[in-house]
Amino acid sequence: MPDVREAPPASLATSFCGLAFASPIVLLSGCVGFGEEYTRVAGFSNRDCGAIVLKGTTLKPRLGNPPHRVYETADGMLNAIGLQNPGAPYVVAQILPGLDFEETRFIANVCGSTIEEYVEVVRHFDDSPIDAMEINISCPNVKEGGVQFGNYPEMSARVVAACRAATNKPLITKLSPNQTDIRENARLCIEAGSDALSVINTVMGMAIDARTRRPVIGNIQGGLSGPAIKPIALLKVHQVYEVARRHAVPIIGQGGIVSADDALEFIIAGASAVGIGTALFYDPHVCRRVNAGIAAYLAEHGLAGVGALVGTLDTGRAAPAC
Repeated sequence: MPDVREAPPASLATSFCGLAFASPIVLLSGCVGFGEEYTRVAGFSNRDCGAIVLKGTTLKPRLGNPPHRVYETADGMLNAIGLQNPGAPYVVAQILPGLDFEETRFIANVCGSTIEEYVEVVRHFDDSPIDAMEINISCPNVKEGGVQFGNYPEMSARVVAACRAATNKPLITKLSPNQTDIRENARLCIEAGSDALSVINTVMGMAIDARTRRPVIGNIQGGLSGPAIKPIALLKVHQVYEVARRHAVPIIGQGGIVSADDALEFIIAGASAVGIGTALFYDPHVCRRVNAGIAAYLAEHGLAGVGALVGTLDTGRAAPAC
């Protein structure tokens, strides 16, 4: 039977890079495959989110990293998938036609090992119905590209500028927390043509099996996500917002969001939209709960929409201790 549940409350509707989002929630790259994985879960609906970021896509197919690729940690998850994907030409020709662009917005996640590869992937998605592109310059679980590009502001800006020249679609740059000055990186990426920023990507980490004295993750290092990184992510969103607001550039805040309160904190810190990823692995219906909680908060405080809450952090005084 078709899904006849009500859409998210009207108060949650927001504009992001000129795109109409039904909700401020964005499903994060790598967590929902190419937009169809969770549609097999009873009660799940793409209409519960404003946008879905597709799995990281390179120019040619990739098999990804050797196992183990995923490891549960205290309050989080390590992953080192290694950008396994069928390649941009296949995604555009075979996967995008099967997505329902009437349900939600779809954002491509563009990856590469060289600037030239980023540009070629952007060109493929430019000639497609995709709504926007996220430039993944900060993936911590591949041995080339990702980390090297994302941790150096000048190199990040070069990637953004090259991608900007290849498309007029909105570009969202995904920033790494594993760098010295995320504010400088944000500034240079904006000046290079980024329309929005994703803050943050996963934090580099590892796990060791004490019995064998070997790394648990086949790639040795991986990206840590989940509630464990939320305080780091909140700080980075606050720092980047100081730069982004001067240029009217919106932020997708992400990192450990599992509840409406988490999402509200990111919005108050400066995020115009919030990304949910790891929480989906154990609660596929988390978006519905988060939407309801945000809508209730807006109504309680007499706010017309999410935009009225963005960046309203009062840094003059701390909240009372629990």
